[in-house]
Amino acid sequence: MAKKIRILVVDDEPAVREAMTDWLREDGYEVAAAASGFEAVEKVEEQDWNIMLLDLKMPGMDGIETMKQVKERSPEIEIIMVTAFATVDTAVEAMRQGAFDYLVKPVEPEELDLQIKKILSHQNLVLENLLLKQKLEEEFEDEIVGKSEAMQHVYEFITQVAATDSTVLITGESGTGKELVARAIHANSPRAYMPLITVSCGALPDTLLESELFGFEKGAFTGADYMKKGRFELADGGTLFLDEIGEISPKTQVDLLRALQNKEIARLGAKETIKVDVRIIAATNRDLKKAIAEGKFRQDLYYRLNVLHVDIPPLRERREDIPLLAEHFIRHLSTEMNMQRKRISNSAHKQLMEYNWPGNVRELANVIERAMVIGKGPEIRPQDLPFSTPEARAEQTPRSLKDLERAHIQKTLEENDYNISRTARDLEIDRQTLYNKMEKYGLKRND
Repeated sequence: MAKKIRILVVDDEPAVREAMTDWLREDGYEVAAAASGFEAVEKVEEQDWNIMLLDLKMPGMDGIETMKQVKERSPEIEIIMVTAFATVDTAVEAMRQGAFDYLVKPVEPEELDLQIKKILSHQNLVLENLLLKQKLEEEFEDEIVGKSEAMQHVYEFITQVAATDSTVLITGESGTGKELVARAIHANSPRAYMPLITVSCGALPDTLLESELFGFEKGAFTGADYMKKGRFELADGGTLFLDEIGEISPKTQVDLLRALQNKEIARLGAKETIKVDVRIIAATNRDLKKAIAEGKFRQDLYYRLNVLHVDIPPLRERREDIPLLAEHFIRHLSTEMNMQRKRISNSAHKQLMEYNWPGNVRELANVIERAMVIGKGPEIRPQDLPFSTPEARAEQTPRSLKDLERAHIQKTLEENDYNISRTARDLEIDRQTLYNKMEKYGLKRND
């Protein structure tokens, strides 16, 4: 055994103590015995134990009182109560007060072995879950970077809302890290061990989005050759993250509102409804209040989604975080690409701090990756940055929001070789919106 499991046998009958300690030693456990509750408490104070086999009826201090005192000193010990036939009800009561299980005398080796293995399996699961929780917390603590006052408010929000089941609405410009915040809330919640299911609402046509959310029965429509569970069902017990919620159609808004109100869904083509236990986190880069005023978004759905709200600040409003983020991306990219870690020269740092960052954190990540790949030498220099040419620097003078948006869309299109789906996903808008903006700004491929 990789780790020695330590078991304490507590019984006032010498024959019982000897029999159980012999069986357990043969199985490879480290075992000791105590003849009374008082002695058991002393041994617990002297060293740590994983498991205790505790006789219920003992003179002086019985098993119930011994268990209370042991648990006060070492709450992590799992206790198996050992009792005679006449006191089974008392043993069950002991379980209610903290015992893991009970065994009835005379105890058989096979029964004892089974109980020990059940406890070890339980303890391993608890440890694995604890390690997973720590890993998740470390992962998202590392991913969400920033020391600015604005980001401190975001961290505080995550801490406050994670333990609740309330619906969360995350707003902010494209590229600010809304999905990271959603994942951090889930990772620090009681639902962390259940799935986090993400739906990019703006990337799917209305009919496909409906079937993705709610699933469908076999034969529900042409091509439905099998039953498919929707994202609501897949997220049961966990969290459903609805990204780009501002892009959904009026019909889907009605269906979603009904699902949130009733906490149940119906697959397409089904007659029966299905209860679902899902926490909703939604995100958008749109002004939903403006969309409500324009008749494009339901007010009642907005109120359902906007129970808890956080707005993620754009990068230009937290410039003190730019050096931290840049170093964060350099560190990760150096590992991922197996490259020497680079420094940022003073002149390049100045340009990073002065740039407007219309694409926010996502744009900064892309800029650093590009500089790591094309740059030569141990430093990232101004010429390694995409806005280092005189023409590009001239574009950094104050411009209208339309100019900034046009430049950002064109840059993203070029980065994705004018692939509409990938560009729309990176911009966090739907394809139709991207087509409209390309037409508005006269953007097209020049080949």
